[in-house]
Amino acid sequence: MILTVTLNTALDVTYTVDALVPHSSHRVGEVTERPGGKGLNVARVLGALGHDCVVTGFAGGPTGDVLRSLLAPLPPRDALVEVAGNTRRTLAITDRSTGDTTQLNEPGPQVSPAEWAAFLRTYDELLAGAEAVALCGSLPPGIHVGAYAELVRIARAAAVPVLLDTSGEPLRRGIAARPDLVKPNAEELARLTGSREPLRAARDARRRGAHSVIASLGPEGVLALTPDGVWRAAPPAPVRGNPTGAGDSAVAGLLSALVEGLDWPERLARAVALSTATVLAPTAGDFDAAAYAELLPRVTVEPHTPTP
Repeated sequence: MILTVTLNTALDVTYTVDALVPHSSHRVGEVTERPGGKGLNVARVLGALGHDCVVTGFAGGPTGDVLRSLLAPLPPRDALVEVAGNTRRTLAITDRSTGDTTQLNEPGPQVSPAEWAAFLRTYDELLAGAEAVALCGSLPPGIHVGAYAELVRIARAAAVPVLLDTSGEPLRRGIAARPDLVKPNAEELARLTGSREPLRAARDARRRGAHSVIASLGPEGVLALTPDGVWRAAPPAPVRGNPTGAGDSAVAGLLSALVEGLDWPERLARAVALSTATVLAPTAGDFDAAAYAELLPRVTVEPHTPTP
């Protein structure tokens, strides 16, 4: 079983309009709702790949009820912890005329100390049956900024490989707890280390405690620094589409390949193929299965020799 943690789950609501014009009224052509938050997105992709997956984190209020009802028929199993506050919504407005999406993200419910303690008990129980765990996304109000560092340490004590995918101060503190893998994008890595040169920044992140660093370079693929070597992985050609969820698909690729015992080049090829297939999918956050199968053998993975 693979465990994903989403402390700040969301009900993702997407409105589609003919053209988004500021300061005007709009007639919405299409409305979709689905359970969201980075770890839930990762779990959805893992389920599509055939992996047994459990999701935990927080859900509460009427919005949380809707989220859980939408999650119920999906492959990931629901182990979310109930909170008194109302789960946040994220509102995406897609402009048909340009293909652009405008995103509005609510902050999330206030989590009490008792609710955090209940989550820690659930997390500890779930780790007993986990082959790997992903800690994903932002922190809701009320959760201390070192929460991910605490969860990394608990996973390491249970001998469960842990991947951390967050940003800002939670990332800085989480890395110091020595996760097995972190997957920042180039901007998150630059904010963490102060360097915009990806290799230098990834080296810095490893010195701070991460065993392996997979730096997402957007359409250019990924740069991976691991104890077994340094690689660059890239799709066969640039693609156009909606990048929403591409990073979460990459995390799913890395985790699934890890538990399957694949080597680093195979893990990176899967991550890049899945993220690219997500950009190509007609629905934001899903991946195009046919495109994934076609892309996987064509991803370029090459050893990278760092300069001294």
